[in-house]
Amino acid sequence: MNPVDTSPALPRLGFEWPQGPELSEVMTREWLVTNGRGGYASGTLAGCNTRRYHGLFTPNLPGRGRTVLLARLVEEAHVAGQTFHLSVEEHADGQGLSEGAALLRGFHLDGLIPVWDYALGPSRLRRKLLMVHGQNTLFVVWEHVSGPEVTLRLRPFPVMRPHDGPLSRPSHAPIVRLQGALVEMQAIPDAPPLRMRVYSDCATPFVGLSQTSQPLFFRTEKARGYDSQEIQHSPGYFECGVSQGGILALGLTTDEVWTLDRDPAQAFELEQERERKLLSRAPAEARTGIPARLVLAADQFIIDPTRPMDDAWAHSIGQDARSVIAGYHWFTDWGRDTMISHAGLTLSTGRYREAAAILRTFQHYVKDGLIPNYFPDGENEGVYHTADATLWFFHAVDRYVETTGDGALLKDLFPTLAGIVERHQRGTRFHIGVDPSDGLLRQGAAGYQLTWMDAKVDGWVVTPRRGKAVEINALWFNALRLMAMWAERLGSDAKPYMGAAERVYGSFNKRFWNPATDCLFDVLDGEDGRDDPAIRPNQVFAISLRFPVLRRERWDAVLKVVHDALLTPVGLRSLAPGHPDYKATYDGDLRARDAAYHQGTVWGWLIGHYIDATLKVNPDIQAARALLAGLAHHLEHGGVGQISEIFDATEPYRPRGCIAQAWSVAEALRVFLKTHVT
Repeated sequence: MNPVDTSPALPRLGFEWPQGPELSEVMTREWLVTNGRGGYASGTLAGCNTRRYHGLFTPNLPGRGRTVLLARLVEEAHVAGQTFHLSVEEHADGQGLSEGAALLRGFHLDGLIPVWDYALGPSRLRRKLLMVHGQNTLFVVWEHVSGPEVTLRLRPFPVMRPHDGPLSRPSHAPIVRLQGALVEMQAIPDAPPLRMRVYSDCATPFVGLSQTSQPLFFRTEKARGYDSQEIQHSPGYFECGVSQGGILALGLTTDEVWTLDRDPAQAFELEQERERKLLSRAPAEARTGIPARLVLAADQFIIDPTRPMDDAWAHSIGQDARSVIAGYHWFTDWGRDTMISHAGLTLSTGRYREAAAILRTFQHYVKDGLIPNYFPDGENEGVYHTADATLWFFHAVDRYVETTGDGALLKDLFPTLAGIVERHQRGTRFHIGVDPSDGLLRQGAAGYQLTWMDAKVDGWVVTPRRGKAVEINALWFNALRLMAMWAERLGSDAKPYMGAAERVYGSFNKRFWNPATDCLFDVLDGEDGRDDPAIRPNQVFAISLRFPVLRRERWDAVLKVVHDALLTPVGLRSLAPGHPDYKATYDGDLRARDAAYHQGTVWGWLIGHYIDATLKVNPDIQAARALLAGLAHHLEHGGVGQISEIFDATEPYRPRGCIAQAWSVAEALRVFLKTHVT
């Protein structure tokens, strides 16, 4: 008797269009596949690239960062004397949207694997793809579902440019080498070649007949104020037939040749087994429904950062280096985003080893009492201009130790944490330090944006918030109280930490309360010496953290103001309507967008701390769960199966920014589980 398979079923999220979709449905929805190394593949459901970041194969190359190696495949199918164009492209002259979208009959995510179904006259064809986890390798498979034989012509367009690089730069056709079943393409000196292989019984599958595209138009780049046209070159095409029940596969890699010496079907089976194991490790309530979808979404952000320095120190202590991509497509690993996301991405998914590895990775990079704000693409050294990321580190350590009971890691981290506190008390970079007059933490340096509201364009810091920011001091108080608790646990002297915390508590409650608004000032002692009364979500952290710095009798008033002015179905507005700087939509060129980034724009991740705070006041689990309905609905829009970075501040709360953001997913998952009703 065969053993019963008790592993969780992979969640399915999809759409069906018996007569074909509306073009707008499939041009505005996007898909994303990742490989655990920072690389990805992504595009629209229609198959039309609308962003410079869209591409079929964008690995994270050591020393170079994310690089679009294969922008697209032009797919042409011949069936019973008819020709069908599966791919979709938009030309700069306004023409060129082909019939490919109209041929779609369905799209779904099978776990994390995107699957397209096409009607090609009397035949049905299915396409799916994956990136092999831990490798810079991609497989695309076409399955012949029914009908007469289909002859597929697949024309690759390699562009081989940085994923955020200019589209208008001259593009050169790669050098092509045929090596048996392999086709090698290389256009970047000193970079690994792009190797391609077709899995078929075709005698001569590659035809070296080159082609240059018309100027292609990227509509999203145009809307964002960037260059939006690119001419692409193809060195040839593959052409093979596939009969009913058969498959045709294409493999791509920048890794060793042997990575393509495998059955593509096995690669898909192993990926689905990996995803089922992810669900098995998660709490029982996270193995079905929306939480299961978020568990898999969370996996796309946890990466091996592939920095040689990380591998060296990590292996020396028997540890894996791990980090978190803040968002796709353009973010790298950011300290602040990593620490805010840490609990949801790792603890809510049962990934405790990765949780410890992430904390150790950032411990390794502590410098002058700060963890890095972010690591630039393809570089080894971090950039440290942040006042809050390091304080979120304490919060992440707390949740980790509380969940796992890992006293050994706490003991290892404690000296580092103590050093961080000492540097903040003494003062560190960017004028981050304690004001001896009141014990509050101040920060700010000309030309730098140090809090999470960090928009800057052309030297203009949109929300400088220099002075004593409300969430910085909520985090500082929380860190001091945590240190006192941990010092007692480890047999150290807790009195200095508790004494500093008591002083912060007294000063905070004396100075931050604004009776004119019945809530908290956002910043004290600002650049002009004034206190900023702007109503922002930052005051929520004075209630939501483990050790709230705000006195209990003021919680209800603060939460009422936040509820009435900032709460939306998809998160909290970053500024209340009615403020002179409030912006209802996030749109236009970079300057216009950055002017709105933290001036009204809704942030999904804030819903987690809002729910934490409201449950302290009113432990109504069902009411708290109802606050997540908008984000649950959003999983079918924007980046399908993911949660966007930001949203417009008014209906219909259009998703903006990154199509997949780590802290949006992490906080949604965490509070979905927190509000689970048995």
